[in-house]
Amino acid sequence: MKVDLAIINAQVFNTFTKKFEKNNVFIIEDKFYYITDDEIENWQASKVVDAEGQYLIPGLMDIHMHIESSMTSPSIFSEAVVTHGVTTVVADAHEIANVFGMEGLEAFFSQPSVMDIFYAIPSSVPSTTPELETTGGYIGVEEVKQLLQHPKVIALGEAMNFNGIVNEPDSLIRQILHAVQSERPFMPLEGHVPRVSGLELSKFLYAGITADHTHQAPESIYEKITNGMFLEFQKKSITPENMRVIVKNDFYEYIAIITDDVMADDLLEGHLDANVRLAISCGMPAEQAIYCTTYTPARRMGFQDRGAIVPGFKADFLLLNDVGSFEIGAVYKDGKLVYRQGNGISYPAVKPDFPEHFYKSLDCRALKLEDLRFRVKASEKAVVNVIQISDVGTFTEHVQREVRVADGFLDWENSGLALIIVMERYGKTGNIAYGFVDKALYEKGAVATTWAHDHHNLMVMGTSSEDILAAQKQLLDIQGGYVVVQAGKVQAVCPLPVGGIISDAPIQELGAQLKGVRQAMNRLGYRNSNEIMSFSTLSLPVSPVIKITDKGMMNVRSQVMIPLVEGEQI
Repeated sequence: MKVDLAIINAQVFNTFTKKFEKNNVFIIEDKFYYITDDEIENWQASKVVDAEGQYLIPGLMDIHMHIESSMTSPSIFSEAVVTHGVTTVVADAHEIANVFGMEGLEAFFSQPSVMDIFYAIPSSVPSTTPELETTGGYIGVEEVKQLLQHPKVIALGEAMNFNGIVNEPDSLIRQILHAVQSERPFMPLEGHVPRVSGLELSKFLYAGITADHTHQAPESIYEKITNGMFLEFQKKSITPENMRVIVKNDFYEYIAIITDDVMADDLLEGHLDANVRLAISCGMPAEQAIYCTTYTPARRMGFQDRGAIVPGFKADFLLLNDVGSFEIGAVYKDGKLVYRQGNGISYPAVKPDFPEHFYKSLDCRALKLEDLRFRVKASEKAVVNVIQISDVGTFTEHVQREVRVADGFLDWENSGLALIIVMERYGKTGNIAYGFVDKALYEKGAVATTWAHDHHNLMVMGTSSEDILAAQKQLLDIQGGYVVVQAGKVQAVCPLPVGGIISDAPIQELGAQLKGVRQAMNRLGYRNSNEIMSFSTLSLPVSPVIKITDKGMMNVRSQVMIPLVEGEQI
């Protein structure tokens, strides 16, 4: 029998027994043909690779992630991530959709890539409603119906609008869910279900949402899975206590390991493979971790051609040097070598291709000093509403603080709080919203970005007017990205000129720039398990408890606006 490729002497992962078996694997064109212990002499192979006892497993599959979170293009992302063993992703491109709408999605769909990139329809553009945040793009029912016809679209992306799902039967998100269920009844519907339980969880499930990827705890894992929800574990949910729940209850069939968001500097070190290693270190058996990054995600998304080493499936696979440490020796896509440890990628790099106007997307005025002065009625002290950040994760708390009043104005620069400003950047309204943040910056300085979940308006936070003005000006000059200023001097810059959220620079250059931003934020006193994500999600109005958009601060659950100064409207 003649085949194109033979991998011999491999320890092959059998998905259905979850064991490794010494076998030879024969491949014709881009598919597995036969897995056997037959001697190679009985076969005519165009190419033979002796695995020498390496462990052969299916290519990893990440079914809940956002390419834009790595701040790079699909092409560059693919080149970086395939070296970490990922051969298929399902991307929810709601960030580029929030900036450019359908045009942004089409630009992403058309980018070439080494790995297979499928897409989930962005269901929440905006994440709440146009009354609560201004976006550049909009995805409504008609846009969803168009996207349902696209061959790369295989799921509905995370439904995030809590009120719209739970309390408003005629909301846009409910209309979108109905449209998808009517036209593609077997399409997976992804959810964003943080800190939701009891009757509210039932309402999410009743609406058709059957998966959640948000931060989990042992009790939420048990409740959600036993109510029929598929759980997707990103890094912050992969903990020893959570893995114990999975192992104890044999919940492997109902979960997948995913990434959700991986910053560009972290991407240099690992991607989904890093989360596999983390799961193993937290107590999940290695074979189950492989199962939950290959077969269960494939089944969740309805793939019938990948996720296992069996005849007829795509020949996407890895050769591991060691299972426990998950050290990747080689990666094959469609039966062809695309990466070998020590040699790098084995295909030509592809340059991103975006429309010219994507590089000029900021329509926002420069701040002035008078924009940062707040006259109040109180004569000595005023009570202000404050977003309090945490050291881990993106959740916040709503607290109040007293701020001294000097000559009728808030003396916020001496309050120990940071001022946060969100400016509408699409040339639609010119909105400017203000808030205060606690446990953010402890030194004199400012951080500014246009990578502000999910609307991506311009956001700047600082402890001095001088630094806020300097950071915002620099951000406008580079047409978006991240800027850190300390004591009047620019300390770090990460340009993201494509829509203010994406770089077309090589991933190594982008990663170094982003690492510089992270370090500069640390010097200002910003402390979080992921400083950049923590800062960027201060504007995400679907992440508990209090966040800010260009319309103002709001309680995420009730979607009620919160004034800057209690009892006053500024």
